Amino acid sequence: MEGGVLTAKRLEGKVAVITGGASGIGESTARLFIHHGAKVIIADVQDDLGNSLCQELGSNDQTIITFVHCDVTKEDDVRNAVDTAVSKYGKLDIMFNNAGIVGNLSGSILEANNEDFKRVLDVNVIGGLLGAKHAARVMIPSKKGTILFTCSAVSVLVVGDALHAYVASKHAVVGLTKSLCVELGQFGIRVNCISPYGVLTPMLRKGFETMDDTMIEGILSQASNLKGVNLKAEDIAQAALFLASDDSKYVSGLNLVVDGGFTTTNPALLNAVVTATNLPMPPQ
Repeated sequence: MEGGVLTAKRLEGKVAVITGGASGIGESTARLFIHHGAKVIIADVQDDLGNSLCQELGSNDQTIITFVHCDVTKEDDVRNAVDTAVSKYGKLDIMFNNAGIVGNLSGSILEANNEDFKRVLDVNVIGGLLGAKHAARVMIPSKKGTILFTCSAVSVLVVGDALHAYVASKHAVVGLTKSLCVELGQFGIRVNCISPYGVLTPMLRKGFETMDDTMIEGILSQASNLKGVNLKAEDIAQAALFLASDDSKYVSGLNLVVDGGFTTTNPALLNAVVTATNLPMPPQ
């Protein structure tokens, strides 16, 4: 029951692997997928969080969720996560490549670090590529399946001194989504990505270490376009549910931007006028 209304389980009988599934968007998605009838493999490097989540969500039925240690930069780990899904549940319907990192918090190209840049690309792009590769390996014979990526609103609009490695990686994810969509469509496999506005997750908190959650959400709210609501990890999970379910059976190659219209706006002119005239900033 949701809001007193009986709702259908939109993923009944489906099997999903979620990388980075032990916390943040991945955790919220795991919870929602299980609620809608899916069996879930949590693939993450956070062993304690992953096992704890499995104990919680599988407290009444240990067969619905499994944790697998998985560093997405290591192909053997990714292969094992996919093979675990197949060996335990007999198939793989949904591969959600959600694991990601930001990298160093210096925005200047003059301070760019080669190793940090490579690490961000390894996790955010190569990790997703490996997830798609091994998902396709088992989905192609079945002639069906869904591959998802967590991307970012920075794939559409870069704001201020953004992080070069992170921005580059997320643009690459959009390109990878479209390229895979073209190749895998002939096998009935859909490929999409989700680009959220700022969501209060452990990864985001690292960029605001001196602030509490209320302050961070206040900044995100003030900068947002859509007022009166704050974006939550659960909202991204709902987007993933739509793209993973048969509700989107003819949707592929989509970068679903969940940002309340943020990337459609450009306040640069207004800000320049306010600065030049010393007028108060209009309410946003």
